[in-house]
Amino acid sequence: MLQGGPGYATPLDAMSGPRESLLYVTCVYNGTGNGKPDFLATVDVDPNSPTYSKVIHRLPMPYVGDELHHSGWNACSSCYGDPSATRRYLVLPSLLSGRIYAIDTLKNPRAPALHKVVEPADILQKTGLAYPHTTHCLASGDIMISCLGDKDGNTKELGFLLLDSDFNVKGRWEKQGQSPLYGYDFWYQPRHKTMISTSWGAPAAFTKGFDLKDVSEGLYGRHLHVYSWPDGELKQIMDLGNTGLIPLEIRFLHDPSKDMGFVGCALSSNMVRFFKTPDGSWSHEVAASVKPLKVKNWILPEMPGLITDFLISLDDRFIYLSNWLHGDIRQYSIQDPKNPVLTGQVWVGGLIQKGTSVFAEAEDGEVYQVETPVIKGNRLRGGPQMFQLSLDGKRLYVTNSLFSAWDRQFYPEMLEKGSHMLQIDVDTEKGGLTINPNFFVDFGLEPDGPSLAHEMRYPGGDCTSDIWI
Repeated sequence: MLQGGPGYATPLDAMSGPRESLLYVTCVYNGTGNGKPDFLATVDVDPNSPTYSKVIHRLPMPYVGDELHHSGWNACSSCYGDPSATRRYLVLPSLLSGRIYAIDTLKNPRAPALHKVVEPADILQKTGLAYPHTTHCLASGDIMISCLGDKDGNTKELGFLLLDSDFNVKGRWEKQGQSPLYGYDFWYQPRHKTMISTSWGAPAAFTKGFDLKDVSEGLYGRHLHVYSWPDGELKQIMDLGNTGLIPLEIRFLHDPSKDMGFVGCALSSNMVRFFKTPDGSWSHEVAASVKPLKVKNWILPEMPGLITDFLISLDDRFIYLSNWLHGDIRQYSIQDPKNPVLTGQVWVGGLIQKGTSVFAEAEDGEVYQVETPVIKGNRLRGGPQMFQLSLDGKRLYVTNSLFSAWDRQFYPEMLEKGSHMLQIDVDTEKGGLTINPNFFVDFGLEPDGPSLAHEMRYPGGDCTSDIWI
């Protein structure tokens, strides 16, 4: 098949795409107290390069106080059938300031440049939306961004922002009066004419840090919102109950014919599978669980794993998830999606690692801590958070910052010493995870001071940016 637009014809075609050589990483100074603007880092991930495992370029944003967070593209594999479309602009929504940056990665992929700023005042005036989060490009050429609240951080006004291909504000995607209860992530599966979105909570609550009282007061979500695609009608709200508290990242299976996917529920630490039923409605069930740990010397007697990110390999064979508080990364085989099987696990930090004051308690009453390796002379900080997987599924990249206010609360050392990026080697035959001892990107050594690294993107797209139609 001749290539038309950007990306790949199918997810399996993408698996045989070129090996990654660059990663774009959102890096945050907001909340660290150093007064500098956030920046986009370019990291060299080519093992044959003299600058392997190093930041080779930094693009500072023009303003202070943005809190760069997630990123997406102006065009991806959903535009494969459009020869006029080009994957050129990386879209960077600022979670706190509400600005949206379009970054040109085509002129010089190693040194991206600022192309355009969408101002929050323009977005607010035309849509009432603020706190932009997840970006997906649409086959139409438009760009859709979930927004988590209004300008005051309340959830009376939230929904989905549409930008045109020149980054002009078009309006809202969902039909009038059909906002979700809470906002966060979303994913669409056009062959099933469905989009499903998830629920973090009210920005007024989560921007202050995490308070369990806010959960009981209803300031955090536990719902999935099922919309008709592409027309934006809210068809169904699934209440996940106590097994689905704070559902964050959501992914349909990559195969566009499949009518199922998974969502990582952070506070309940469950992987929930959602699926279409014979009558055309959607249902859900817990597919895999991370048990809370009994702990000593922590704020609560039990510590949830806190699943803050997960992704699915492009062949829909494996799920990878991060337990930000416990400190482990898990690989599950989903050959049988109803019964995921744990096939790999590696510890890369967390609150119960040796050298901390927190101890876990085994069922027999013995207390223990977890051994984590030293990588290139560095003790590992924080816990595993954002992921990116190589197209062939053999290398998993991991950063450890969640959100500056929550980093400060749970891992204050990260604000002093910065975050880091690791690379995990993946056994895709039998399953298994091993830390690459030769790869360590230390964002504590940044020229402007320690920074917090979050989402990662390849210039050519990846398994969390691209959707097939």
